[in-house]
Amino acid sequence: MWKSPVRYALVALIVCANPFSFAGAAEATSSETAADSPSPYAEIDDDYVELITMFADALDQVDRNYVKKLDRRKLIEAAIRGVITELDPHSTYIPQEELARFRTNIDQQFGGIGIQIDARDGQLIIASPLVGGPAYDAGVGAGDRILEINGESTKGMNLDAAIERLKGEAGDTVSLVIYHPAEFKTETVELQREMIQLQTVLGDQRLENNDWDYIYDHDQKIAYVRITIFSRNTAEELATVLEELKADGVRGLILDLRSNPGGLLSAAIEIADRFIDEGKIVSVEGRNTPKREWSAVKDTTLIDVPVAVLVDHFSASASEIVSACLQDHDRAVVIGQRSWGKGSVQNIINLEEGKSAMKLTTAAYHRPSGKNIHRLPDAKETDEWGVSPSPGMEVKMSPKQLAAFQRYRRNRDMATLVPHPPAPEPPLQDVDPVLAKGLEYLESQLADPAKP
Repeated sequence: MWKSPVRYALVALIVCANPFSFAGAAEATSSETAADSPSPYAEIDDDYVELITMFADALDQVDRNYVKKLDRRKLIEAAIRGVITELDPHSTYIPQEELARFRTNIDQQFGGIGIQIDARDGQLIIASPLVGGPAYDAGVGAGDRILEINGESTKGMNLDAAIERLKGEAGDTVSLVIYHPAEFKTETVELQREMIQLQTVLGDQRLENNDWDYIYDHDQKIAYVRITIFSRNTAEELATVLEELKADGVRGLILDLRSNPGGLLSAAIEIADRFIDEGKIVSVEGRNTPKREWSAVKDTTLIDVPVAVLVDHFSASASEIVSACLQDHDRAVVIGQRSWGKGSVQNIINLEEGKSAMKLTTAAYHRPSGKNIHRLPDAKETDEWGVSPSPGMEVKMSPKQLAAFQRYRRNRDMATLVPHPPAPEPPLQDVDPVLAKGLEYLESQLADPAKP
C-alpha cells in the first residue's frame, strides 16, 4: 500500500527531532512564575511512536482526502491548538502573527474595562470587577457571565482571545452582553475603556473626604481591609494601612479576599509574610520543574491580632496562596465558601525557533501543608484543591443574598461627597452573612479572657 511522504515526514520530525531543540526556550510570563525549561521530549517508547503514527496518519488523510485543498500550516496549527486547549483554560497556542503582539503586551499598558475574567465549562466568568472601573460603575458583578463581546459570541472562546477583545485604546468603547445569574437577567452594556490604575487595598466605606474607613467596629476596634487584586503596589499599600491600624490600637482584623482573582506571586508572598514570623508560605513544583519554596522572613510581621479571612468561589490564585498560608499556620480562620482553585504556573515555550509559541501550564502551587491548590479540569468536589472554610465557618449565599450583598457593597464603596443624614442600615446578616460571621468570630476571640 502506498504511503504518503507527508506521513513519514511528520513521524520522523516528531520522533527523531533534536532532543535539545527546546533548551532555553521556556520563558515565564513574569519573573514570579519562572520555571526551568521543560525536559526534552517525552521518553520515546513503542506506544509513543504508535500514537504519533496515528496522529500523523490522521493529518495525512485530511491533507490528501478533504473535499478541498487545505492550507497545511493552518491544518497543523489547528491540530496544535486542539491539543493544547484541551488541557486547561490557561494553556494556549500563539501563532506567528500574534506572537510579537503577545510579547509586547506583557509590559505595555492598555485601556480596559476593569475586570478580571476566568473560564469554566466553556463560559467566560467575571471573577472580579475592580472598584471604580468602568465595569463596576455599570453594575457588573462577580459571577456575571460575558455572553458576547462586540457582537461576537464567547462560547468556547479561550481566555487570551477574550482579553485581546476586551482591551484596546483608552476612550474606545466595547459592547458586552452580560448575564447576571444573581438576578436572572441579561443586558447589553456599552463600556468606555480606561487606563486602569486603581487602589487595591480598600476599607469598609468611603468617608466624606473620599478616604477609606478601615475601622468597621469602632467600639471593639475591629478593622476591615479588602484587597481587590495583588498588584505591584498592593503589599506596600497594605503595609501602610496595617501600620496605621496598629497605631490606632486595632484588636481584630477582617481580611476580605472575596472576588479577588489573584495577581502577582511576589505580592502574595510579601503580604503573607506580614502575618507570620516563620515557616513556609508557598511552594511551586511541576513534573519537570524543580521544587521551589518561599518562607517567612523573621521580624517582618506588622500586626499580631486575631484575623478572619473571607473567601468565596471567586477568590483565586494569589488570594488562595495568602488564605491557605494563614490557615495552615493557624494564624487566621477562613470564612465563606470554597475558593476557585487556580494555582498553576504558565510558561511561554518557543516553537519553530521562536517564530511561534505556546503558553503551557508547567507547574502548580502547593500550600504550606503540602496540599494542592490548583483544580484540574477533571477534579471532583471531594479532591484536594482550593481553600475551604475552617470547620464551622462555611457560609453559603443564595442568589437573592448575593444580589443584596452586591448592592450593599456598591453603596458603601461610593464616596459621600455631600453630607446627609445617614440612611438606615439593613441588618448585616441579611446583606453580608459572611462578614457577620467574621465579626462574630472576632468578638468571641476578644471576649475570651484567655486570649491576649
